[in-house]
Amino acid sequence: MSINNFLVYSTLPFLISACFAESAHPTLEPATVTQTMHVTPTNTFTPLQTATQTPTDTPTPVPATVTQTMPVTPTDTATPLQTATQTPTDTLTPVPTDSVLRGEVTADRLACRYGPGWPYLYFFGLVKGNRMEIIGRLDDANWIYVQAIGGDKPCWVKTEFMDVGGDLLSVEPIYPEKMKLPVSPYYPASTVTNVIRYKHIVTVRWLDIPLRAGDEENEHMNHYIIEVWRCESGTIIFEPLATNYLEISFVDEPGCYENSRGRVFVQEKHGFAGPAEIPWPPYETP
Repeated sequence: MSINNFLVYSTLPFLISACFAESAHPTLEPATVTQTMHVTPTNTFTPLQTATQTPTDTPTPVPATVTQTMPVTPTDTATPLQTATQTPTDTLTPVPTDSVLRGEVTADRLACRYGPGWPYLYFFGLVKGNRMEIIGRLDDANWIYVQAIGGDKPCWVKTEFMDVGGDLLSVEPIYPEKMKLPVSPYYPASTVTNVIRYKHIVTVRWLDIPLRAGDEENEHMNHYIIEVWRCESGTIIFEPLATNYLEISFVDEPGCYENSRGRVFVQEKHGFAGPAEIPWPPYETP
């Protein structure tokens, strides 16, 4: 469905603006990456269908508490709402609830994304005053799954830019068990080739899945999304990481009751290929 159709369902109009983005723009510290492999598959993938261009936006990086081995530059340019026509293959499905909580956008412009974090593809933009239904959340409620009141095109926004009219913890956590990312029909999943733990630092490497020309959302889109559920200070933390390289490192400590885990997605403008599950390295006993 086009963005124009989506706006029919909204009780307040979405304003046209030059850019849509989360309201904060912290900068991730660059680090030095040592890339130990770059394997390019030799097969050519045949598109199953034709897709139009994805709108672009200005993402806001969420400060990460992990140690990464590569620079990540989460900056985009924004595209007005009325030009947004591309939708990934799998439509995001609304989550039914008995009583729907509502919230109001407090940022002047707010990006609504296909996944719960700034690295994921941009879906469309919201403006200050937009009223939305809140139909899901992350476990920590830092990102919430919203749709226009009476609408059917939900997406993810950062909670701090919404004025929520009720108890957010009454909303069901839905990711990743009850909500899936749109699947790319054009590319296969990557393969995790190597996972190394050095004390509390885990480094993951995978095979390259090159994109064809034109399949990037824009020049700032990160090619790989690495979702990790990692242990820090006795708590499992969900964190989506992004890179254009073939490896990434992050902190994972002992002391959590749940097991850490992770997976790698290939991201392109039509959706997400994968995931490739990360075989988690155990802690070495001293």
